[in-house]
Amino acid sequence: MRRKIPSTTALISFEAAARHESFTKAALELSITQGAICRQIASLEEFLSVELFRRSRRGVKLTEAGLSYSRRVATQLDAVERDTLSVMGQQGANVIELAVVPTFGTQWLIPRLKDFQHQHPEVTVNLTNRTRPFLFADTEFDAAIYFGDADWSGTQSHRLMGENPVPVCSPRLLGDRTHFTPQQIAELPLLQQTTRPYAWRQWFNAQQLNIPRDMTGPRYELFSMLSQAAMHDMGIALIPPFLIQRELKEQQLVIASTEALTSEKAYYLMIPDKKVESASLHAFRDWLLDQSRRYNPCK
Repeated sequence: MRRKIPSTTALISFEAAARHESFTKAALELSITQGAICRQIASLEEFLSVELFRRSRRGVKLTEAGLSYSRRVATQLDAVERDTLSVMGQQGANVIELAVVPTFGTQWLIPRLKDFQHQHPEVTVNLTNRTRPFLFADTEFDAAIYFGDADWSGTQSHRLMGENPVPVCSPRLLGDRTHFTPQQIAELPLLQQTTRPYAWRQWFNAQQLNIPRDMTGPRYELFSMLSQAAMHDMGIALIPPFLIQRELKEQQLVIASTEALTSEKAYYLMIPDKKVESASLHAFRDWLLDQSRRYNPCK
């Protein structure tokens, strides 16, 4: 059955005209005549049976329906352009599309990827941020690295490492002390991690403390945001040391207590069942597991 989709030319003309709210500017951008833009818009409106622009002597203005449709069309055209550029850039290359939790990707994985590129120059690894599980069938992802319990339907899981976060803060907040006691930490502003809402409660409970305000304080979605807030003296945060190696080395952050929060959850490489025979994913999986063992031989 033939798809009920307008011509690409009409959609491109409409997107440009909607963005500029001007047929003249759209014509200049697309290097065609204003008359051609008018004809494309008219044909699109006829196809949709919807008025997209109101015409007047002062020019054109999007209708409410036209504004809504223009936003959707722009999003879809952007997606088509990205996919097209991706295919053009690959030129037949062996590519792994990897979803990865943001801070783990930037702070731990990317600094090591050069080694994988050296060992497997024929494979390209593209990274995209994803913080929660998704349906692989609905995406172009070949694998994912995420933090959780490995309960992800239709996948094979490979444990990389636990988090084991510890309290960290700026050297100025710690002052002349070598560390804070749990009771002292309870009196400080507690920086919270959005996806770990009970982290401080669990940490205090492990120290045999019941702190009424353990879930109060500003919340940040990413560990990178949390570390920035801690570096700027906004409070104390629970962060896995392997995500802030540079900050610790440069003394931008210091470990305020060596008492770590242990968790059954961990970072996993998840590979969908339909991809487990991929040679490039086999190579990436073996390399990644080796890297995690080298970093944490007692995991």
